[in-house]
Amino acid sequence: MEAHKKTIFIVDDDPDYLFQLQVLLEKNGFRVITAESQREAQKIIERTKPDLAIVDLMMENEDSGFILSYQIKRLYPDVPVIIFTAVTAETGISFETELGMNSRWIKADLFLPKGLRPDQLIREINKLLK
Repeated sequence: MEAHKKTIFIVDDDPDYLFQLQVLLEKNGFRVITAESQREAQKIIERTKPDLAIVDLMMENEDSGFILSYQIKRLYPDVPVIIFTAVTAETGISFETELGMNSRWIKADLFLPKGLRPDQLIREINKLLK
């Protein structure tokens, strides 16, 4: 039933984290495409439409995740985008409150902290894919 697998696109500049996430998602029945940079991700989304995208907020630039999310939504408005960030843990800043003023520009469907329990992540992904 390979044809019915949902494709998840993961973008993160931490190769270990990327690999862990890929293994988790594949174990849960998803097809996974990965990219390790905003630039690499931009090339992939030009020719591949995922069912869902998970992007790290800070890669080459502090706003790489926002830019990618915006570009994915511009190409594929119906594709859910999750932005993963360690910023809340590192700075105490909560994106939902701090970025309320920019929410028209920020096109992510969900912000999740890095380090979220695997079962919680899978639950959030499944909710967005319904």
